[in-house]
Amino acid sequence: MPMDAIMPMLTLNNGVTIPALGFGVYRNPPAQTTVAVETALANGYRLIDTAAAYGNETEVGSALSQSGVDRARLFITTKLWIDDYGYDSALRAFDTSMAKVGLDTLDLYLLHQPLPSDFDATVASYQALQTLYEQGRVRAIGVSNFGTAQLAELLARTDVVPAVNQIEVHPYFTEPELRAFNLENGILTQAWSPIGGVNRYAAKSGNVKDPLRDPLITALAAKYSKTPAQIILRWDIQQGLCAIPKSVSPKRIAENIDIFDFYLTNAELSDISALDTGIRGGPNPEDIRRS
Repeated sequence: MPMDAIMPMLTLNNGVTIPALGFGVYRNPPAQTTVAVETALANGYRLIDTAAAYGNETEVGSALSQSGVDRARLFITTKLWIDDYGYDSALRAFDTSMAKVGLDTLDLYLLHQPLPSDFDATVASYQALQTLYEQGRVRAIGVSNFGTAQLAELLARTDVVPAVNQIEVHPYFTEPELRAFNLENGILTQAWSPIGGVNRYAAKSGNVKDPLRDPLITALAAKYSKTPAQIILRWDIQQGLCAIPKSVSPKRIAENIDIFDFYLTNAELSDISALDTGIRGGPNPEDIRRS
């Protein structure tokens, strides 16, 4: 049975469905992106997540056009970067992104970050996303890296509840309060760095707290004859998260989607959640400024 035929689907607050597991291309060099996305599609991934700031939208578009996968079976996300915030500039940036990915309609368009120093521009940008949604040019809109206070203000000043809030979530940074706020407001939590890779590439020293090496995770991997990454991704999926792991390794790309033949127990899920350190690996969204 094709992998995409058994992929769990999650329903967004507007009725659009999204695969529970996708493929991200953050930090993927453009020269490696097309092959990585082609490999992901060949292994059954149908959700591909990119962003204007990643510098590889064109390469993602090349992979999509060459894949032969029916467009109706794909779910493509890209994001608006803060340098293009503002109503008119957001609309122009969307057109640029669409030309790069080679699509007429986008499945999900996100604000990449809140801009605390100019939240009026953040709101204006989201209002541009609302226009695109009303025009039918995007099937769903949302945000990334928004905290509860920023979401609350956005909800108070706009009309369309974000379908998604894409945030850092992994066993060492579980964000329970923000995830609960998302759930309460009908917003799907999508996990970037869902296996904790950000802890490795953002480390300033050799003292890296890596969930993949945690004794609990490695013990569960041995128990289920799975990799540590597969254990963590299973934890993501069983909590109702949408996870978008990234890799350029064909072996890891294939392994990361091979997680639908086993289940963790409720006790095991709780034990993994208890590994939370409360320390994010990525930048604090409150510190983001325009370049």
